[in-house]
Amino acid sequence: MAVQNPYAQYSNNKIMTASPAELTLMLYEGAIKFNNIAEVAIEEKDVPKAHNNIVKTQNIISYLRNTLDMRYSVAQDFERIYSYLDRRLVEANIHKDAEILKEVNDHLRAVRDNWKEVMRVNREKGSANG
Repeated sequence: MAVQNPYAQYSNNKIMTASPAELTLMLYEGAIKFNNIAEVAIEEKDVPKAHNNIVKTQNIISYLRNTLDMRYSVAQDFERIYSYLDRRLVEANIHKDAEILKEVNDHLRAVRDNWKEVMRVNREKGSANG
């Protein structure tokens, strides 16, 4: 029997045991990571690597958009944010513009940080009620 890479096994277990909120946080982290890779690739003139990582970021944004529950008014706000980020990623990919990617990353970090704060507040509420 082949021995699985311990890091891959750990990552898989982390995903399989994560709450929906934690999975969303992982998606934000992944989008930021791929966007960072694309930004560096543009600076290094590695067009295929930049393109592939921008597309990965777009795929995450698309997934987040497709999973919005539009019954909640806040979903409209996220829809506008995700739509804007997607448009900017298309522009960045067409023009291979690292400045646009920096802007996108600023927005992604802000959304991620807000998400982390919501998770923290909900944990505190949960422990106070438990």
